[in-house]
Amino acid sequence: MAENIDDYLQQGIHGQKQTKPDERRKFLGSLRERVVIALKQPQIREDGIYPQVEEALKANSKAHLYLNGNMSYSYLSKYIKLASTYKVEYTIVTNKDHNSEIGLVLAYDYAIDKPEIFVERKTVKAEAKKEKKGGLFAKLFKRK
Repeated sequence: MAENIDDYLQQGIHGQKQTKPDERRKFLGSLRERVVIALKQPQIREDGIYPQVEEALKANSKAHLYLNGNMSYSYLSKYIKLASTYKVEYTIVTNKDHNSEIGLVLAYDYAIDKPEIFVERKTVKAEAKKEKKGGLFAKLFKRK
């Protein structure tokens, strides 16, 4: 009986015991085995949206998007708009004790065990390359 009371008090003070708390802190409250796709903070700060994330949101509308609340809202807003477009629920997770290196996680509430979850590089859609423009002197002294 005393053991049960002690467990009950500890639960009241510290909250429910969680499995893999370090992994949950890293993946913004989720577990690695539940993740569909993840981006690190520097990737979130880049201009534009990763097409892999857009495809994952489109294909996994029942999943949940977790965003790192320790980042500026201006970086997160483009992914929030995208989640709203595809009707994917999202949560901004702020952990004052631990700032995860991960900025975005799309995850289910059950295990899917996807082998590769991190997007390594941004795949750029075919864009016309801008011509290199010269400075003031290049405009004044055009070569023919």
